Amino acid sequence: MSKLLLKIIGFSALCLSLHSVAQVAVTANSDHAAMLASKDPKLAANKKLVYDFWREVFEGGHLELAPQYMTETYIQHNPTVATGRKAFVDFFGQFKKPQAIADKVKAPLVSITAEGDIVTLTFVREQKDPKDPTKTYTTTWFDMFRIEDGKIAEHWDPMTKAN
Repeated sequence: MSKLLLKIIGFSALCLSLHSVAQVAVTANSDHAAMLASKDPKLAANKKLVYDFWREVFEGGHLELAPQYMTETYIQHNPTVATGRKAFVDFFGQFKKPQAIADKVKAPLVSITAEGDIVTLTFVREQKDPKDPTKTYTTTWFDMFRIEDGKIAEHWDPMTKAN
């Protein structure tokens, strides 16, 4: 076979495997229990803490549960939300109202990773195309948390300030 044909076959295989990985990522949200598992009990506990915070406080709107999950001195790196647990509750209290808490995170979760005191949730996210609001595109989003003494002490995400 010619070198060009081998390159074309190799490129085609790469494209197919990338497509398969993308398909798995989009549908990976079904097995949350597997994502929460870890051989390290501390990492498993950290994952569960963040997961339950996300379900109960963030998605469920039960901001009264924030002290159970967050330190009072919680540090926020999102430029649209001030630092501090009270600031978090005040900000999200403007538009989050308590609702039934789901058994699983509702957002399309791709992965939960934990290393040391850091836990990251990664999601599939559909956005409006800024150049054509009649169209959407798919991207990823992450929320990263630092755990301190069994509570969320710090948060990062890729949010930027609005124009």
